[in-house]
Amino acid sequence: MIQNMRQALLASILLGSSLASQAAMAQLDTPNVIPNPYTAVPNVWAPLPDGREWGATSAVYYAGEGQIWAAERCGGNGNCLDTPDIDPIVLIDAQGRVIKSFGAGLLVWPHGIHVDSAGNVWIADARGDTPRMKGHQVHKFSPDGELLMSLGLPGIAGKGHNIFDQPNDVLVAPNGDIFVADGHAANGNNRIVKFNSAGEYLTEWGGSGTEAGQFEVPHALAMDSAGRLFVGDRGNSRIQIFDQQGRWLATWTQFGRPSGLYIDAHDTLYSADSESNTGPGRNPGWYRGIRIGNAATGFVSAFIPDPNTGEANGTSVAEGVTADEDGNVYGAEVAQRALRKYLLQK
Repeated sequence: MIQNMRQALLASILLGSSLASQAAMAQLDTPNVIPNPYTAVPNVWAPLPDGREWGATSAVYYAGEGQIWAAERCGGNGNCLDTPDIDPIVLIDAQGRVIKSFGAGLLVWPHGIHVDSAGNVWIADARGDTPRMKGHQVHKFSPDGELLMSLGLPGIAGKGHNIFDQPNDVLVAPNGDIFVADGHAANGNNRIVKFNSAGEYLTEWGGSGTEAGQFEVPHALAMDSAGRLFVGDRGNSRIQIFDQQGRWLATWTQFGRPSGLYIDAHDTLYSADSESNTGPGRNPGWYRGIRIGNAATGFVSAFIPDPNTGEANGTSVAEGVTADEDGNVYGAEVAQRALRKYLLQK
């Protein structure tokens, strides 16, 4: 599979794609030899109020003005409906203090997060609770926690124009169109679904497989300043890039096995790799960590490695990732149940 991915990336270069470079191609053979200009803030950053412990979290997104939105799984990694008094969605200031929270009793298993241009908070709820009619949905909240829109049927898994099965992530384009990455299982829906700003179905693409435009667990979404949609195709250990109509543009493997993606205002691409070298077929030989590079050229310029460079069980360190204007990086961790901050040394 890795050889096929290398050939796909090389083909995009030979075809003259502006999205790839010879330097990026060369990095496929040296995936772990990249400088790390970051220093981790000691211990868990942003302690939760009232003595609460962080649960598993893959959802973190920059909100501007030094603030970070995150969603954690209510102190554990199970059903948040079992702890109905806990707000899983929190807003954290630049000093690491929780200044706002909401979402108690509304989510089963928060997974992906996006903050749109109006400051609204979008959450992908990637599991379902049919008896309590929650989950398998994407929700739009105001910055104060008012539920403004829901996509999908509550608590029901399936595949249709408005029904999901374990949606992973959500992204809102500058024009208001909504993209949902649907399918957390290898044999799941494995598709991208597009809606307009009113939540009306427009189109979809994908399907299970390894060819261009197919997916195995589309785990994360990001968009660059040119409007290209980056999909973290985690099960295939690659990023796929599309236009907003679903036309395949390029495949990149130099950012590892992406669980989380984020692109900042300068088109810096952050890719959280939490699964490389954790089992058969999971990108053997690649270190886990956060790779940072250029969304236009594909060149990887920095790497924050997982301190455990050997094999792990399932996942290790950041699944979700975001960054602030100063270049500081925030990793949302499932296995370690933490939110970590990495300071850029300038």
